[in-house]
Amino acid sequence: MTEKTLIDEIEVRDLEDNSSLRVSVYNHPELGNKGLPGIQVLYMGHFVNYEPLQVERWAYQAQKAGTDVLLLEDQSWIHYEDQFIRNSLVVGSPLKARVEVKTRSKAAAVVREYELPFSLE
Repeated sequence: MTEKTLIDEIEVRDLEDNSSLRVSVYNHPELGNKGLPGIQVLYMGHFVNYEPLQVERWAYQAQKAGTDVLLLEDQSWIHYEDQFIRNSLVVGSPLKARVEVKTRSKAAAVVREYELPFSLE
C-alpha cells in the first residue's frame, strides 16, 4: 500500500458566515494509469490528480490556448466571483500546480504553488 504525505493545508475563513474553505495538498507516490508520483489536491469532497498523463494533456491545452497558466475550470469551484477554489497548471520548468482560495471577507485570494515531481519530455 502506498502512503501519500501531506504537503500543505490551506484553510481560509469567511467572516460573513464563519464558514471556511479548506484545501489539502498531498505528495502521492502512485497516481494515474502508470502509477507514477504526482500531486493530489483535495477540496470540498473533490480531488484533482496532477499525474504525468493528465498534466501532458493540460499542458497541450495551455499551448493551444497560448497561455502559461491553464485554469482547470472543470476541476475548480468557481460559482462566485468573490468566493472560490481555483486549480491551475503552471506550464514551464518546473511544472507547478497552483491553488487559489478566496472567501468573501478576504480582500485577496491565498495563492500557493507546488512543484510537480516530474517533467514532460
